[in-house]
Amino acid sequence: MTFPPNMAASARRHLDAADKLNVGHRRDVAGYLYGIAAECAIKAMMLEAGIRPTDDRSNDPFFLHFPHLRTTLLNNLEGRRAATLATFFRDSSFLSQWAIDMRYCKGDEILKKWVDAWSDQARQAVGAIDT
Repeated sequence: MTFPPNMAASARRHLDAADKLNVGHRRDVAGYLYGIAAECAIKAMMLEAGIRPTDDRSNDPFFLHFPHLRTTLLNNLEGRRAATLATFFRDSSFLSQWAIDMRYCKGDEILKKWVDAWSDQARQAVGAIDT
């Protein structure tokens, strides 16, 4: 089954799930989901800025993850419509230490201070959708 993407709804759903896990015993999983929520929010803002997915998945920013997504967008963002989006990429601390492959780690390597920062950053990114 194919599920049509909805980046804004996905961002909000992952943020909600992360918040619920963060108050329990799965801070490591919450940290991963905060990053996914932030990425989905960024991709929602990409759509708002007029950036569209391509047929070339190897070079399509919609299939990239941090930190590669940041690098690609920093090199290609332009125009007023991308101003909100660019504020997240010009901040080198945005999703610092987060990486998609953390989903494979043991879990205790993920520091509380990182998860706290990712929580704030995901919330800011999700809040910036539709602005």
